Amino acid sequence: MNRFVVALGIILAILGFVALLHPNFDYHKHEEVAKIGPITATVDKQERASVPPVIAATLLVTGAILIALGPRLKQ
Repeated sequence: MNRFVVALGIILAILGFVALLHPNFDYHKHEEVAKIGPITATVDKQERASVPPVIAATLLVTGAILIALGPRLKQ
């Protein structure tokens, strides 16, 4: 149980740190625009998502707390 809490804390801290350094990321979305019988037409759209700094900081702090308190938890 202790190892799981510490591992979860490390993962959250890394995600928060990466989100603070690189808050915006792009991804591609395939969208079907027309379908005529067996033929379909799709469009590949580039979308941008951003992680708010408050959420990134919360992930980082939560991860640090779990790392610090993980070994102290009773099994």
